[in-house]
Amino acid sequence: MSFSGGVATVDTPLLSHLSQSSVTLFQAKAQKQLTFEAIAQRLGRSEVAVAALFYGQAQASTEDIKKLSSILGIDEAQLAWQLQGCPDRGRLVDMPPKEPLIYRLYEIVQNYGYAYKAVLNEKFGDGIMSAISFSTKVEKETDDKGDWAVITMRGKWLPYSRF
Repeated sequence: MSFSGGVATVDTPLLSHLSQSSVTLFQAKAQKQLTFEAIAQRLGRSEVAVAALFYGQAQASTEDIKKLSSILGIDEAQLAWQLQGCPDRGRLVDMPPKEPLIYRLYEIVQNYGYAYKAVLNEKFGDGIMSAISFSTKVEKETDDKGDWAVITMRGKWLPYSRF
């Protein structure tokens, strides 16, 4: 990911792994100099959900396509053709990830995964947190020690069933 005046654009090496819709969306986003936050506000979705659409990792509704067409100035029929269908999730990142920020998120799970699991199991019992019935948001906090990234994840608890 690179930045153009505070607007995230896609890194050239990643292009070979992305769908045509990603290229179309990122080009229009860069031309319009729009942030994911600005697009999300107009689309009525979270900025992480919008970024997931851009990376082909979330499904766009008919309404999303219509609004994105208007916001980004992309032909609606072209967007519909490129964005309809099931997303291809999970193939963009090799494991372990090599991109430093994504690696740090992975490292959080490596370092604290079992601690999260133990606390969640104590609170909810035997089960897992859904990544499908899920929402997330990213916020910025600033104090006298600097800027802080606050990532909130909210997933439906799915208890394991006995069989």
